[in-house]
Amino acid sequence: MKKILAFAGSTSSTSINKQLATFAAENLKETDFNVIDLRDFSLPIYSEDEEKERGLPDDAKRFSALFDEYDGFILSLAEHNSSYAAAFKNIYDWSSRVNANVFRDKPLLLMAASPGGLGGRFVLESGIARFSRMGAKELVSFSFPNFYDNFKEGKVVNKELLDALIQKVNKFEEFVNS
Repeated sequence: MKKILAFAGSTSSTSINKQLATFAAENLKETDFNVIDLRDFSLPIYSEDEEKERGLPDDAKRFSALFDEYDGFILSLAEHNSSYAAAFKNIYDWSSRVNANVFRDKPLLLMAASPGGLGGRFVLESGIARFSRMGAKELVSFSFPNFYDNFKEGKVVNKELLDALIQKVNKFEEFVNS
């Protein structure tokens, strides 16, 4: 059976994006999954000097190695000031130094959730543009607006959003299992 790695581009202990990524993974029908937390990877801020002086950190290698073990990825990005959260950008930068083909030519369900009406639109657009050049194949995207109104007690309560999300999860799962 194929396996998916799900995670949020956030280190918040109450991350709405981790909740969304977990929910999406729980709706896979024929695919196993694991959910990880970026807080389990401790990395210095990326710089060329840091890399030259100390080499690649073990946690960067450990995070990057996960991408070899899975058949696809569910990633929900937090949007901070219209861009990636600093913690995600840092682990992404380190990972690209371990292997420039970060997503290993595998399917990606890329999502973003926000408390506001734009649903992380700007970070989602940035991820779509960038990740397809970093090995994300069959990239499926989904924007989840007004999180606290539409997600309660671990599930999507807005039927329209739920139907749209399930459709995206199903499309992603088809890519993974084809």
